[in-house]
Amino acid sequence: MSTRILVVYYSATGNTAALASSLAKGAEEAGAEVRLRTVAETAPAEAIATNPRWQAWVDSGPHAELATLDDLDWADGLAVGSPTRFGGPASQLKSYLDTTGGLWAKGKLANKVATSFTTASTAHGGLESTLLAINNAFYHWGAIVVPLGYADAHLLESGNPYGGSFVSRKSAEPDETALRALQLQGNRLATITGYVADGLRGAEK
Repeated sequence: MSTRILVVYYSATGNTAALASSLAKGAEEAGAEVRLRTVAETAPAEAIATNPRWQAWVDSGPHAELATLDDLDWADGLAVGSPTRFGGPASQLKSYLDTTGGLWAKGKLANKVATSFTTASTAHGGLESTLLAINNAFYHWGAIVVPLGYADAHLLESGNPYGGSFVSRKSAEPDETALRALQLQGNRLATITGYVADGLRGAEK
């Protein structure tokens, strides 16, 4: 059975979506079956209209299927991404995570392998705290958290061992350095998830 990876994200302007796609590519290159999903936009229209890039992204959608709890139940491992909002994940993503209590209560989220990624507009705008905040959900689930780390020389350039990230100065789109880091993160997630999933399946026999 192939390793099953869910990549779920919220993106307001497309930057986090680009990171998600690169991570998904890395997981696929490692042989995983991947589902790329987003979450519903819940911000009021007047808030979206204040940012031309946000409005353009919404108008050009939908960009991926909406994530369901069935997607999460299906996955052996997952990557969760969000832009930074005041040092934490966006409410749109948090709303999805907040619906997972039923799966958690049944023990269906324990031992899944999980990792996180983020974007921000400033270098010290809460990238690390956002990743750690997303990881808090994984701890409660009993998931196995896989950081990006510095396992590959390229990651010394990204500067964030907690998870893939990108600083969008002056509305810049993710560069090759960031996208490559996310690709490596997806590969690492799929590889380690495969080890864990194979071990769990073997123990059930």
